[in-house]
Amino acid sequence: MGANDPPDMDEVGMQATLDARPIHRVYVDGFFMDRTDVTNAQFAAFVKATGYITIAERTPTAGEFPGAPPENLFAGSVVFSPPDHPVPLDNHFRWWSYVRGANWRHPLGPHSDIKGKDNYPVVHIAYPDAEAYAKWAGKRLPTEAEWEFAARGGLAGKPFVWGDEFRPHNKWMANTHQGHFPIDDSGEDGFAGVAPVAQYPPNQYGLYDMAGNVWQWTSDWYRPDYYYQSSATGLVARNPQGPDSSFDPSEPSQRKKAQRGGSFLCTDQYCSRYIIGTRGKGEISTGTNHLGFRCVTDAKGPNHSNESR
Repeated sequence: MGANDPPDMDEVGMQATLDARPIHRVYVDGFFMDRTDVTNAQFAAFVKATGYITIAERTPTAGEFPGAPPENLFAGSVVFSPPDHPVPLDNHFRWWSYVRGANWRHPLGPHSDIKGKDNYPVVHIAYPDAEAYAKWAGKRLPTEAEWEFAARGGLAGKPFVWGDEFRPHNKWMANTHQGHFPIDDSGEDGFAGVAPVAQYPPNQYGLYDMAGNVWQWTSDWYRPDYYYQSSATGLVARNPQGPDSSFDPSEPSQRKKAQRGGSFLCTDQYCSRYIIGTRGKGEISTGTNHLGFRCVTDAKGPNHSNESR
């Protein structure tokens, strides 16, 4: 579990992998995992059955954000908004913005919708939203160790879900970013922006999109030093559940969960998190238009049609 910098990659895309070290051994019991991310159609069925309202659809209250001007308290979510000119890559706020009315039904804002996109991964899902869906479906979210074990598909020590080369035989294996980041995604891999699920080959466990397309929530709290702590004993950790609490030194007041897999925005120009073993993080009440999730069930539970063991 974990990752080192690939020897053929410079520091541009991989400058933040210290939280994925040291590589260490873990053991996980058997489980079933959804073959794909939860789709718009699946999430719509959950909402129809329960009346659930996602966090992005709820108007924030003054109690939740004391001191915030009333005009800033509106429902919305974070959307990737590419600038129209080259920008330095030292501040992600140059291409991310909080958009009024953005949510899973309206991924880019109130003038967008998901008509004809039933088979796309649902996005703008905060961690409690993913938990609520998983509970309704009789499932749960994977631990970070389970997620990485499943993503590797039995290929120990490889940099990518599918093996050693990013484009074996010049074939695109995942939905990532081509072109000049962040201003232009040329879509050379077949899709500019998010893609429907299962458009690229599955890994050896039959799982689709374990790299690229949209990030996926895991149940572990995020700490950058967790791998050092978990490997300190020198023993193989069995079914690790992550640290007891969250801590991100860059934003110490925010509670964050670990995210995995990267997204359609990942590129060696900035963030190569399609490399297996690398890690992401996200504040639990915040969703974006490149963040989704998939679920797991324990091996003793029922095997549903969308799951791979």
